[in-house]
Amino acid sequence: MNPLAYIPSPAENGFSIGPLFFHAYGIAYVFAVAAAILVSRRLWVSEGGEPDLPYATAWWGFPAGLIGGRIYFCITTPSQIPDHWWGIFAIWDGGLGIWGGIAGGVAGGLYYLRRRRHLSWPDIYRFMDCVAPALLVAQAIGRIGNYFNQELFGKPSTLPWALKISPEHRPAGYGQFATFQPTFLYEMIWDLLLAAALIWLFNRRKVRAPGLFALYVAGYSAFRIFEETLRIDYSVHILGMRLNFWVALIGTLAGLAWFARIQFKKPAGGPAGPPSPPSLQYSQSGTA
Repeated sequence: MNPLAYIPSPAENGFSIGPLFFHAYGIAYVFAVAAAILVSRRLWVSEGGEPDLPYATAWWGFPAGLIGGRIYFCITTPSQIPDHWWGIFAIWDGGLGIWGGIAGGVAGGLYYLRRRRHLSWPDIYRFMDCVAPALLVAQAIGRIGNYFNQELFGKPSTLPWALKISPEHRPAGYGQFATFQPTFLYEMIWDLLLAAALIWLFNRRKVRAPGLFALYVAGYSAFRIFEETLRIDYSVHILGMRLNFWVALIGTLAGLAWFARIQFKKPAGGPAGPPSPPSLQYSQSGTA
């Protein structure tokens, strides 16, 4: 049965200029990083922070995230690595694992902030809260690359917003179906809504840092629990569920527990309460 309406998929996943081919997947990531820097910079400046710090941190966090994301992908789905010597580096063919990308990016950013810029932990926590909604905006933009690659979609569907997938991109056993759940689109919408909610909480200044980052971990992971029940692309399964389902479940529980500990742990100086106002002071050299 053919649906009466559907979302068409792009015929190409990029474009050529002379001998060079530009993948939409890579272009989406460039815009994603730019958006993350702009959002985090705006929030960080409102905290009294140095305007250039988000740019400098991105120089460490972005490549670390690419490396972490590719390592996670190669470890969890080795059968999807292209069969040539440089296949392990071909992020446009097989892509990145978001969990490894987040872990790598956060580790790279924390290393820079703590070891290279010598920020105090309270200031780092405030910076993490500024980055949390920025990461969600970046992840939403990055999913556009999945649309162009015709990947990371869900089960067959005849909904009006179902996504039409070319026969060569349909998983084994699904060749007779033409339209599928656009799970990456669902994730884009969720990421932007969650980012807006975190910015709203940020402006109210009622959450002790890095509570917003903990909510980012919990909120994104919670949606992935739902998403993993729809996706049909290749995955390692544990106890009948996709590997990323279990990772998302752990992330949700860990994020909620982390948030509760941040908000309700009694500080050394007295009872828990709203976070203190920003007190960042920077010299002209930019050193905290």
